[in-house]
This record gives sequence, C-alpha cells and structure tokens, in this order.
Amino acid sequence: MDRARAAGIILHLTSLPGPHGSGDLGAEAYDFVNSLARARQGIWQVLPLGPTGYGDSPYQSFSAFAGNPLLVDLRELAMHGWLTSGELEGVPDFPPGTVDFDSVLPWRMQQLRRAHERFATSGHTAQHDDLAAFRQENADWLPDFALFLAIKREQGEVEWTRWPAEFAAREGAALDRVRLRLAGEIAFHEFVQWCFFRQWRCLKRHANSVGVRLVGDVPIFVAHDSADVWVHRELFKLDEAGRPLVVAGVPPDYFSATGQLWGNPLYDWDRLAARGYHWWIRRLRQAIALFDLVRLDHFRGFASHWEIPAESPTAAAGRWMPGPASSLFAAATAQLGELPLIAEDLGVITPAVVALREEFGYPGMRILQFAFGDDPEAPNYVPHNYVPETVVYTGTHDNDTAVGWFRSEAGAGTTRTAAQIARERAHALAYLNTDGREIHWDMIRLAVASVAHLAVYPLQDVLGLGTEARMNMPSTTSGNWRWRLSPGQFHGDHERRLRELAETYDRGLFTVRPHP
Repeated sequence: MDRARAAGIILHLTSLPGPHGSGDLGAEAYDFVNSLARARQGIWQVLPLGPTGYGDSPYQSFSAFAGNPLLVDLRELAMHGWLTSGELEGVPDFPPGTVDFDSVLPWRMQQLRRAHERFATSGHTAQHDDLAAFRQENADWLPDFALFLAIKREQGEVEWTRWPAEFAAREGAALDRVRLRLAGEIAFHEFVQWCFFRQWRCLKRHANSVGVRLVGDVPIFVAHDSADVWVHRELFKLDEAGRPLVVAGVPPDYFSATGQLWGNPLYDWDRLAARGYHWWIRRLRQAIALFDLVRLDHFRGFASHWEIPAESPTAAAGRWMPGPASSLFAAATAQLGELPLIAEDLGVITPAVVALREEFGYPGMRILQFAFGDDPEAPNYVPHNYVPETVVYTGTHDNDTAVGWFRSEAGAGTTRTAAQIARERAHALAYLNTDGREIHWDMIRLAVASVAHLAVYPLQDVLGLGTEARMNMPSTTSGNWRWRLSPGQFHGDHERRLRELAETYDRGLFTVRPHP
C-alpha cells in the first residue's frame, strides 16, 4: 500500500444531502469529493455499499457483490429519458436530516421500475449492449442475485428458508420454470445493478482525478438471508433446512456486557480451503476493482472467530474457533497480487492476530476514543505508541461522535462506570492539553499529527455534532444508519480548518493510477 501521509473522512453515501430522501451517486457526491480536494483530504471512506436487509445495515446485505439500489442517482436516469421531470419533482415530504428507509426505499424502487420499463422500450442499442456486457462480466453472481430478489418478492419478502422447498433447495427444474415466469423481474434487478455500477465507476474516476482515494469495506460475514448463502449453502455451517447451526458475534466488550450477537452464519473454512478459497477471492477481486483501498472488517476473525450456538440469546455463550489465518491471504495474494487492505484489528487482539497482519504488511487501525480509559488495550491506541503502518480514527461508524463520547454518561451505550468515565475524560484533557471546548477538533488534530500514514474521522466529528448524529450503535437492531448531512452544513470554514491541519502535518492528495 502507498505509504504517503494522507487524511480523510468517513461518510456513508446515504448520509449525503439530495432531493430524494437519501444520499446517492448524484451531484452531491461529486460536490463532496470536490470539497475533500479543496480541504486537502485524500481519503473518502464510504462503508459497505451493498443492498441492505435486516435493520437497514449495510453489514446485513442481500449480496456480498451487489450495489444498493437506494444509491442510484435518479437524475442521471432522467437525463437518458427513462424518468420524467414531473416524476422526480413529485417527491414525498421526506424528513430532513435523516433517512427514513421505510418510505424512501419503496418510492425510489417505484422510480427505478419506471426507468427500467422505458429503458426496455426506448434505450439505445449501445446501452443495451453495455448492459449485456455487464451481465456477462458479472455472470458469477448477478443472475443468482437477480433470481433471489425476484423469488423473494414473489414470496412476500420472507427469508429464503421459508420459501417452497424446491426454491429453497435450488432444484434445477423448479428454478428453470421460475426464471421464465419471473423474467421481467429478473431483468429489472439486473438493470438496477448496471445503473449502480455505471454510476459508481464514474464517481470513482472523478474522485481519483482530483486526488481522492475511495476506501471501501468488505464485511467479513454475510447475512443469512442473502443470495450468497442461498446459492452456496455448502460453504456455511447450516443444518439440513439451511438454518445456521452457529452464528457470529464477539464476546463481552466496551460496547456490551453480554457481547455482540450479530447472528450471521459462520463459514465452513475447511470446505472453503478445499475449494481454493474461490468465493472469497472473487469477493476481494471485485473489492479492489471498485475501491482504491479496502477496509477488511473484523480482521481478527480470520485468525479466530467467536462461535455462538444459534439458539443462544446472547453472545456470552460463545467460544473462540480457528479461522483460515494465512492460508486465505496467501491464496488471494498469489492470484491477485499485493492486496490494498486495511486490517480492522479491533477487539480482543492476540499475538496470532498481530502476526497475521504483519505477515502480509496490512496496516492496522487505532481508535482515539479507546486511548484514554482503563482497558488493558488502551496503551495500544495512544498515539505515542503508534507505528507508521497504521490508520488512526477519532472514531468509526460504530462509535459515538467525539463530542458525544466526551460528554457521555454511565449506562448510555457503554459498559464504563461514572468513575471510569471521569478518569478517561481527565486523561484525555491532559493528553490533549485542552479545555475540551472543541474536543472534536482536538481529536482530529491529534489524529492528523500522529505518525500514522492515514488519519480518518467521521464527518460528524468535523461538524462537532453530539450523540444525536451517531451512525450506529453496535448490538442494537433499529434506529441506526439514519443520520444525514443537511445542505450547506459542511462548508468553507470546515474545508479551511481541515486544509490547514493537512498542510501543517504534511498530509495531502494522491496521484491515483487508473485500475487496469
């Protein structure tokens, strides 16, 4: 990975402003890239971009390969004549400052269906040829994904284990019949994916042209109710009906006294290894084609993962089980070359996890909010203990904002006591030599000044927002992923302050070579 010093911002695309209820790949995304370039921020970390399922979380996606229809820019489709200005002007009264998924997604899907109908009858030959080429290039996942969503809609959106047995078990003759019956619905989902990836690649080209690298995210686990598990049941630890035998999570930690019960099915790593890790290598190949850098979620899970019986009500009953360790990354490197990965090495980190990360030269992550408390791991997060091969964050999408963290109280989304919080706050004030009135800028300066090659912070921290702007609360299943930037909220004064810090601490933009 390029070891140049750079800084940047975490912001999910849905959090951008825009006229259609959520951020997307439209003009506001280009405006944000331009703001980053003016602020000398060379990194935009976008988080996962897959179609969301349970809890509206991009970490619970219907596909590890597909793009989120919610992110398709409808105005670009109107430019082709596939939507009318009247259709896009008749927007419901979506709430400002938040994404109301329950109302936004159905409205957007209705517009996408209209666009597909017009494309089918009036699209240019070159556009239809481009869609055909897209289908061919993505034949290893797109047909199954489109079929999965088509059947899911026909079955009332229930999870695939509740479908008729011939569909759940993927009986060949039954699937052949349903492909014919649902051909139109399948074509619609393929069209939406084509739109997403066309628009994404245009945005990435623009970002790279002005020196901004896009950092993507590969969640280690996939959702049980996904095309991935439905198609590749043999790669997961499932019972005969396709239900998980064991599920993913982490033991009790900073966020929860009972641990985090994620509920994702766990991989059968022996079977994946016997197949040369083909499925995982396809995932990584696509990720490094789409992004300049890739944050590999829950890296410690590749050394060993927390396995929880499927019937357990909390994560506390789990046990550590071995992962694929170096064999997966050696196989991927042999096929794909050096991988531009960031290892999300947070949580209970053992020497084996450190050795695995160092073996392949992946930079690890450090969170400043973890640096000042009583936890035995805290010294690892203090900047004077960093090595340059590090990505430092004030916090991530899973943390409270810097202001919210600084003002937090016992019992509010944390396992810390009032006394621990008081000691942590005092330590932070002393370390930062500050009165805390602009704790968010103090934290950003500390990150940018560190020796870490990359310094990244949520946009909420740049804006100095409190807990009300938090993106995600781990181990909760509702009310997350909703925060949204208002027009003009991120402005020239923020750009100036970020630029001054970047210049002071020698962080800048990139010269990005196009991906072959």
